[in-house]
Amino acid sequence: MSGEKPRSGDSTGTDAEDDPNGGDDPSGSTDVSDSADPLAWETLSAEVAYSCPGFDVRHEEVRLPDGTGTDFDSLDEPPAVVVLPFTPDGEVVVIEEWRQAVGRVNRGLPVGSVEPGDGSLAAAARRELSEETGYEAGSVEFLTTVEPSNGVSNALHHQFVAHDCRPAGDQALDADESIRVDTATLDALDGAIADGTLRDGRSALCVLYYERFGDG
Repeated sequence: MSGEKPRSGDSTGTDAEDDPNGGDDPSGSTDVSDSADPLAWETLSAEVAYSCPGFDVRHEEVRLPDGTGTDFDSLDEPPAVVVLPFTPDGEVVVIEEWRQAVGRVNRGLPVGSVEPGDGSLAAAARRELSEETGYEAGSVEFLTTVEPSNGVSNALHHQFVAHDCRPAGDQALDADESIRVDTATLDALDGAIADGTLRDGRSALCVLYYERFGDG
């Protein structure tokens, strides 16, 4: 890809799809359940074993399809938004952030949890972009929702593309965020994904999904 995809219409100051699920729940939860499937496990009990800022560890006693009982532990995480922000000249606004879990600076896209006061996923995307980068979007458009690690977590990541993003103020970072802002071309991000220097899975998936399916 050589740059931002062309799109039709004047989208300045608008959100093409405020809530991709068409409801009032800002989490975007679709409550998909396959409890009647013969592969389904039966939950016998559930409790929060450990809680900390950002996630809970949930402990469950379950019954497997063959009748065996066992324990299962998983992360209970709030939904999050991932934002692919384009400036008016087609550059992508990216962030570099210290990630303690891997002990290095991570280069990628703005990402953050949906908060109760957001009102919609699009509003959450706008807020996260503004807080982490100081940029404001002319428009945001929903791309897709993915479950990035559903073997160990119930996390939902709602991906958005933002157009006409311009600097509008200072960052408003959380106390535990260390972030600097940069821009890159879409080609450069493609190259970084290909050579393994962009290792943030949330960002890589959002970029690749946009290139394949976005703004069609």
